[in-house]
Amino acid sequence: MNSDTDRLAHWLVSGLELDTTIFHVGQYCGPWRASTAGRERASFHLVLRGQSWLHLEGQAPILLREREGVFFLRDIPHCLTPEAVVDASFQPRAMLPMNPPQPGACGLACGFFQFKGLLGELFTSAFPAYVTIRADDPAQSAITPLFQLILAEAGRNTDASSPLIERLTELLFFYVIRDVARRDDVAAGLLAVARRPEFAPLLDDLLKAPGKAWSVDDMARVACMSRASFCRHFVETSGQPPAQFLLQIRMKIAARRLQTGDSVLRAAEHVGYHSQAAFTRAFKKVIGEQPGAFQRARRSALQHAHPHVHPHAHV
Repeated sequence: MNSDTDRLAHWLVSGLELDTTIFHVGQYCGPWRASTAGRERASFHLVLRGQSWLHLEGQAPILLREREGVFFLRDIPHCLTPEAVVDASFQPRAMLPMNPPQPGACGLACGFFQFKGLLGELFTSAFPAYVTIRADDPAQSAITPLFQLILAEAGRNTDASSPLIERLTELLFFYVIRDVARRDDVAAGLLAVARRPEFAPLLDDLLKAPGKAWSVDDMARVACMSRASFCRHFVETSGQPPAQFLLQIRMKIAARRLQTGDSVLRAAEHVGYHSQAAFTRAFKKVIGEQPGAFQRARRSALQHAHPHVHPHAHV
């Protein structure tokens, strides 16, 4: 870790504002199935007792043990179950109180959170879709006491959602994000640009109006620099030319809109493309697949990950 990425991590955590809501705290028994997908919100699952398997589209199941969990920074199809291999018998079930512990049960704290301000946009653009917490990761060793405090509060079996669990979860999230932000690949790009005072207003404008016909001269004017000075400082900061940076922002915004139901044409127009063919080429270059295939795959996965709701069940 170098000093620049460490300073960036501290800047990121100090400027982040969260609004956390606990959805359910308790334990599941039997062939249960749980998910927070389909609500167009960032969410989390924390394993307080026992273990669970996390299922994601196109990936092998991920085992989450006690004092481990996952934060979804974007709404993506997923589900949690007690087994790596599931069938139709695994369905949403009512969640029981944390105490008394049931044999073979999995204790979970699940909920949603919302980013506020410019940094919220940066998280949805620069960070991975999800971040896992690992109990055996030395970089995350400080989170163990937080899990213990959350478990103790969850064991009180109160009917009302605990504000203390919400605050502890936010603190847990800060620890995890600080660790992620210290990695060089995350420190580059959007976050590095946002940290520079001369570039922050430009980034705000790009995120608010990705469909504007931005030229390098336009971006330089917003940054109050000459074109040559702007290009030099921008590449030094972000590691890429302004035009490439803008392309990545546009395609990631378009991908989010496709996930939330926009047509390919509407998503293309929103980020400034009036030619669907040109948009398709740009989208595949950045995202790795054509926009139509991207949208169909995520719709199909969401249908499989979001079964019918059971009364009082966590889905």
